[in-house]
Amino acid sequence: MANRTIRKLCAAFAAFVGAHAASAMPLTVPQIQEGSSQTVKYDCKDGKSVSVRYTNTKNRQSFALLTVDGRKLLFVNVMSGSGSRYVADQYTWWTKGPQGNLSNGMGDPNGPPLLADCKARGK
Repeated sequence: MANRTIRKLCAAFAAFVGAHAASAMPLTVPQIQEGSSQTVKYDCKDGKSVSVRYTNTKNRQSFALLTVDGRKLLFVNVMSGSGSRYVADQYTWWTKGPQGNLSNGMGDPNGPPLLADCKARGK
């Protein structure tokens, strides 16, 4: 009986530690080294604002980290005819100069962006 209780407690503790460690660990990819990064704050037409952390790597990849619907998402830079386009999940963050728009690829293709006419502060 005592052995079974100890095993249950150990399993519960291990599950707690594993879950806590998984949520607290930073994302690191040793094979991809950061070259530079900057955080840009945007004010959007509808009064909302968004903060975007851009990271460029030494192997010339670009990423954008921003929060969408309460989820921190890592956007990856993809080909664009104009400006910089980043995608994550069903979302696209598209910038050109100091302007940015966030759209949902699962939404109405003719509908407005989630965040429209966002302008970088100070630009």
